[in-house]
Amino acid sequence: MIASAHRSGAAIVVPWWGWVALLVGLGVLLLVDLLVLHRNATVPTLRRTSLESAGWIGLGVGFGLIVWFVFGSAASGEYYAGYLIEKSLSIDNVFVWALILRYFAVPRAYQHRVLFWGVFAALGLRAAFIFGGVAILNRLEWVLYLFGAFLVFTAIRLLVVDESEMDPGSSRALRVARRFIPSTDRYDGQRLFTHVDGRRMATPLFFVLVVIEVSDILFAVDSVPAILAVSRDQFVVFASNAFAILGLRSLYFLLADLHERFRYLQEGLAVILAFVGVKMLISNWVHIPIGWSLATIAAVMVITITASVLRPTPTDEADHDAEGSTPTTSRSTTTTTST
Repeated sequence: MIASAHRSGAAIVVPWWGWVALLVGLGVLLLVDLLVLHRNATVPTLRRTSLESAGWIGLGVGFGLIVWFVFGSAASGEYYAGYLIEKSLSIDNVFVWALILRYFAVPRAYQHRVLFWGVFAALGLRAAFIFGGVAILNRLEWVLYLFGAFLVFTAIRLLVVDESEMDPGSSRALRVARRFIPSTDRYDGQRLFTHVDGRRMATPLFFVLVVIEVSDILFAVDSVPAILAVSRDQFVVFASNAFAILGLRSLYFLLADLHERFRYLQEGLAVILAFVGVKMLISNWVHIPIGWSLATIAAVMVITITASVLRPTPTDEADHDAEGSTPTTSRSTTTTTST
């Protein structure tokens, strides 16, 4: 039996077969996504990505109900809070992916495959971060304050740093990989490696994957401490992370071209990170119920999205005016974007 308990959250006992069932279930979902839903290199339609996104969200919500049925309402509340935190931060991750894929001019038909391997590796990275973070907190309670201070710092950084100005080509990991791994500038379908004149060489997709994984590590540094603010149970934290991450590829194809419309996204994420950071810092003196945390995070995201819709960026308004005055140009632009 694997037991987990912490002072401020749910104490649950997860049998070994519970972990096996979770990991096998995640593996089956990944295989279905890779070998059934996206076996061929095609450009997904809006309808398909919408249905897939709804399906992944449904799976995440459904697993929370299983947690509630097996472990109780406290554990399911922590699961849903962690899921919502990860999903909220993932929206920002999606826009960084879009920037990376645009920079390397990855054909849209090949993007799902490289993002699949990115998500697959991200699950392993999150598992390492989660188990390591829980182990550290259980041994060194004072590290909780470092995590809280880091989240507050990250919230402030979100308010002053524009991620759209990042340069994916300047990644140190990318330079090292290109230096030591033989490569070709030509794509070979969805393959990460190909053969050129009898030599095995990396395609551009491999180096795109390298940059995506570096970005995933940076996001894990933010999101894992944030989720540890609402739960310190390894099963709950990992499951909430995993189900939130699984739907990222569909979310990417839905939102990749809408970055400018989420005008207040970074401010909303900053508020969420600041909230969970402060919650960590005051946890020894003030206990914030998980229900309040869940409601606060949900309210911040609803307000952020609503404000962005009601008050679009000036460029969005200009585009809207241009659409009204020159409908032919608008249709042309829309067609180009969708392809």
